[in-house]
Amino acid sequence: MIRLFRVFIPKSIVALLILDFLLIITCFAVGMTVSFGIPLFEFIDIPVLFDSDDAFLSLIVATISVMLALYLQDMYTNLRSRSVTEIMTATLTAIGAMLIIQSVLAYGIKGLVLPRMATLYGSLILFAILTLWRFVFVIVIYRGFGSDRVLFLGADSVGVEIAGKMAGSPELGFMPIGFLDDHQPVGTIIQTCPVLGTISDLKEIAKSTRPDIVVVNLSERRASTPVETLLDMRFAGTRILEAFVAYERAFGRITIRLLRPSHLIFSTELGPRRWSLRLQTLYSFLISLIGLILAAPVMLLVALAVRLTSRGPVLFRQNRVGLNGEVFTLYKFRSMVVDAEATTGAVWATKNDPRVTSIGGFLRKTRLDELPQLFNVLMGQMAIVGPRPERPEFVQTLSEAIPFYRQRHCVKPGATGWAQINYKYGDTMEDTMVKLEYDLYYIKNLSPSLDLYIIFHTVKVMLFSSHGQ
Repeated sequence: MIRLFRVFIPKSIVALLILDFLLIITCFAVGMTVSFGIPLFEFIDIPVLFDSDDAFLSLIVATISVMLALYLQDMYTNLRSRSVTEIMTATLTAIGAMLIIQSVLAYGIKGLVLPRMATLYGSLILFAILTLWRFVFVIVIYRGFGSDRVLFLGADSVGVEIAGKMAGSPELGFMPIGFLDDHQPVGTIIQTCPVLGTISDLKEIAKSTRPDIVVVNLSERRASTPVETLLDMRFAGTRILEAFVAYERAFGRITIRLLRPSHLIFSTELGPRRWSLRLQTLYSFLISLIGLILAAPVMLLVALAVRLTSRGPVLFRQNRVGLNGEVFTLYKFRSMVVDAEATTGAVWATKNDPRVTSIGGFLRKTRLDELPQLFNVLMGQMAIVGPRPERPEFVQTLSEAIPFYRQRHCVKPGATGWAQINYKYGDTMEDTMVKLEYDLYYIKNLSPSLDLYIIFHTVKVMLFSSHGQ
């Protein structure tokens, strides 16, 4: 995996992005050669492609438009589930989006618009080539091309979960080959992987299976751990990973089942440094100010819709816990009936909550109800990106029940966050624990680049109500 924006991104996805870019821009370039009547083998010499900045930029704009549309359709995630029909539909949709963008640009920036016939020919070529290419790429992933072979030392629950994730997501670039464990009979199948032997068999099994990575997945550092063998393998080029580290790379979150205070205390990458927090406050203020200006018409329409569809105030105010445990007033557009908790007291909202108003469901699904939180950001109570602020009524209970929960409050809460773009809506203690694991990953890796990555992905969540799982 490659680490970009403080996020572990599969090498296969990075390769797909690069190859898609080259393929798409080539298709449109070929479309230009055909529209100009130039033989294909001479297209490199077309003056308009290389002597005109506008022509070259128009190719870039068309290419990025197609790739953005593919991204919004999750065509750079969940690759394994894509059928030919899905690929064809997504490609047609991406081409349609590109044509719409080209039409809009034609009214203002004509220099960034491809010639009409070049767009037509390029789109036809792209539909055929991209559909075939994507189908071939998925087949390559199925076969584990370029995947690291992973051997698990121990079959404890966390390692089993990691193996399942790797086996079910070949785009991650890992191929689990088996377990070594003292408590499972040889031949037992765990997450599609066999138990190959005992822990003491590591040296012999490693010679026959030739793993690229060994994940040490032992609940206790037992005396039987083959330290000398692991050391020899490490010096021979095999990567040795703790299950804690492997879990973070596979899932994009930190498992609290293995997390020890020392992991955070002695971490050289722990994100909340003073300069990064000050910088985050600065760009959060600027983004919220610009966002309020740009979103003003939308907010006006939302306020009008709330007022017309249910009685009560437009804005909903609620106490939330922020930085260092301080309580502040959070603002949202009201999406529930007035006095929704009059008879129940403080309770978590649930999926398909009956207290949600007719317009409230749409607002919550598209996250438009959260736009007033830009005022909280502007006032310095929140950041654009961070853990979601929880209600005081729940914080005390959650802090007592879940290890490391209070560490969420070492940074400002956010209007969006790593958990929001990666995990479904949840209303159980288990969901809260998973979200905390995402929040801890964010806190550990906090940086402007990660914030930018989250903001970019939040757009997809708002448009399509999608998440990473």
